[in-house]
Amino acid sequence: MDVDDNPLESEKGDEGLTAQLQTVYEDDDVCIVCKPAGLLSVPGKSGRASVLTAMRRRFPDSPSPLIVHRLDMATSGLMIIAKTMQAYHDLQRQFANHEIRKRYVAVLSRPLPDDTPKEGRVSLSIRPDLDDRPRQIVDKEHGREALTYYKQVGSNRLWLWPRTGRTHQLRLHCAHKLGLDDPIKGDTLYGTQSDRLYLHAEAISFRHPTTGKDMTFTKRAPF
Repeated sequence: MDVDDNPLESEKGDEGLTAQLQTVYEDDDVCIVCKPAGLLSVPGKSGRASVLTAMRRRFPDSPSPLIVHRLDMATSGLMIIAKTMQAYHDLQRQFANHEIRKRYVAVLSRPLPDDTPKEGRVSLSIRPDLDDRPRQIVDKEHGREALTYYKQVGSNRLWLWPRTGRTHQLRLHCAHKLGLDDPIKGDTLYGTQSDRLYLHAEAISFRHPTTGKDMTFTKRAPF
C-alpha cells in the first residue's frame, strides 16, 4: 500500500517555521532568536528541522553546542544561542544558579475566578507520567520541586516567571486543580485544542558572558 509520509515526521513541514526563526540580537558570543510555535528546539528521533539545525547551518564553524536551553515545541519565544564554548559554559552556570530570568505570557482557557489572588506562586512537585509520556504529573513524594510565580494582567492573561525548569512546568501549574485549575488555551495535553498553545517566552534577562553587562530582551507575544 502506498502511504503518504507523515508531515509531522518530515523536515519539509518545518521549512516555513524555520524561515520564521527571527534574530533579535547577535554579537560575537551570543545570538538571541525568537522561536515560532511548532518548531522543535533540538531535533528528535525523526530528524525534523529545529532551532539547532538552523543555527548549525548558520554557524557551521562554531565549536559550541549552541543550544543553552529549550522551549517546548508548542511554545514560542526567546532563546539564547551560545556561539562560543566560553559563552556556553558561562550561560550554563547562570542557568544552574538561577541567575537567568525568563518571563512568559499565557492566555488561559477561561477567566480566573474573582477570588483568585492577582499575584502569587504555585509550588507543585512534578515527575513524568511513566504510563503516558510526555505527560507530566504532580507527585509530592517522588516529583522534583517546581516553583512558578504569576501575575494577572487580564481576566485570563498571565505573566509567568518559572524559578525552576521542569518539563511542562508552566502548563501543569496552570492546569492542575492544586495550581490555578485553568489550562492554558490550546494545551492539548492538559486542556483542550485550539489553533496553537497560547504560551510565549516574552522576556529574558542574563549577564553577558564576556562583558558582564546585564542584558534584557523582549519580544511581545503574537497573540
